[in-house]
Amino acid sequence: MNDGQTCLQEIKDRVREFQTERGWTKHHSPKSLAMSIGIEAAELMEIFQWSTTEDAWAIGESDEFEHLQEELADVLIYCMSLANELDIDVAAAIDDKMKKNARRWPVPAKSV
Repeated sequence: MNDGQTCLQEIKDRVREFQTERGWTKHHSPKSLAMSIGIEAAELMEIFQWSTTEDAWAIGESDEFEHLQEELADVLIYCMSLANELDIDVAAAIDDKMKKNARRWPVPAKSV
């Protein structure tokens, strides 16, 4: 799997299948999943807790990069789980939010 060849629905389906096979979905209330997203996001932030901005940009060359990828994956997996449980079309939700953001923060006019 890679970003260029995988659609969101494939990821959502893979996450659902993995969790269903293990009987985990019975624990997946929206509240529990939202809390899990926050917990995993905190673990992601912890990687950068005492880093300088320069250190943060250099994470790709560090021993912590794999750990960062794992924590980011955990956040995204829980996000996909929440979307699955609430039947949210993630692509549509992102598109709607980007349109709202564009209205809220329009591109600055270029001065001539």
